[in-house]
Amino acid sequence: MFAYVARQAILDSDLNVHGYELFFRDGKRNSFPNIQPDEATSKIITNAHLTLGLEEITGGKIAYLNFYDDVLLNHFPASLDPKQVVIELVESAPINDELIASCQKLKNKGFQIALDDHDFDLKWEPLLPFTSLIKIDITSFSPDKFKQQASRYLRFGIRLVAQKVETYEQFSICKELGFDLFQGFFFEQPEIIRKRELPAAKLSLLQLVSESAKVEMNYDVINNIIEREVSLSYMLLRFINNPLFNKREKITSLRHALNYMGASEVKKFVALLALANLGEEKPPEVLNLSLVRAKFCELLAKARGDDENPPKGFLVGLFSMLDAMLDQKMENLVAKLPISEDLKVALCGQHNNLNYYLELAKTFEQANWGKTKKLAAMLKVDQRTLHGLYNQSIVWSNSMVACI
Repeated sequence: MFAYVARQAILDSDLNVHGYELFFRDGKRNSFPNIQPDEATSKIITNAHLTLGLEEITGGKIAYLNFYDDVLLNHFPASLDPKQVVIELVESAPINDELIASCQKLKNKGFQIALDDHDFDLKWEPLLPFTSLIKIDITSFSPDKFKQQASRYLRFGIRLVAQKVETYEQFSICKELGFDLFQGFFFEQPEIIRKRELPAAKLSLLQLVSESAKVEMNYDVINNIIEREVSLSYMLLRFINNPLFNKREKITSLRHALNYMGASEVKKFVALLALANLGEEKPPEVLNLSLVRAKFCELLAKARGDDENPPKGFLVGLFSMLDAMLDQKMENLVAKLPISEDLKVALCGQHNNLNYYLELAKTFEQANWGKTKKLAAMLKVDQRTLHGLYNQSIVWSNSMVACI
């Protein structure tokens, strides 16, 4: 048996990553073969089916794990660190004396307990003294309904997590209602298009993006842009000297990097540098997710023997959230970039191999294993291979983020 791991970010009110909810499934069905749902999380952790540790998956952030009543009573993994894990009790768990006693015991050990998909039912009242967080699907209740119930939780000091937040407008409303944490894909979307023209500094960064996507980069252009901003030179050298991919030689200049690493690798770093600066006003998870997608699409392209100059697989993932970073429509942005036509249409959602690579990355983010299976079959890639590629991408992204 092998396991897919998906992670979805949970952000705080300042749009920093508080933690990740993790989803585990096997690759053949949207479940575990011969394992009851209430044992799935426990077995996959205790039997070491994960090829990565929790800390590597979450980049050191808190992991939110779904548990059922049988796991809490009989199969709870003793290896879990209460500082790294939040226990999510699913909404189908039956409330009884044993479960209440188990939650009390876990809280005494230092674990935080979250009630998932909370429905305001009074049956949960006995668990509130041991509950640290409550997750509420904001599409299921009106603001008025929530206001009527909120005081019950505030007296216990419980933090509120808004689920299925899909727009910045919903995020703002939830903040006003008193939610502390936010889960959903709102940060991946552009905000209201406020500016028709990009400022000069960002246009220069888009120039860097454009150069990185060319078959033959103009290094004089790149040097001129980077030399205008010392911080760009510093960041580029930090990226290139990351021990994850350069353990032997200290790189001191762009020209040195080209000679040592080759044009294809330098192109990726130039694009990465530009994107990190373009997204500096956005939630850090926007860049983090872009990096995971970039590495995943690159590794997938290599696995299928796709051409690497320019590294289109890498670029389609990296540029996939350019619209969210710049609050403009993707169609308008790609029109400003002298990138290849197949890369443009893929970014705008039209189907080609590059677009399918990007869609595969998104299936992991959404834990949509049915679509993962369908796309894997279409591209003739083994699902076990995809799982390994995505794990590699998470590790690589965490390493890159640490350099910023």
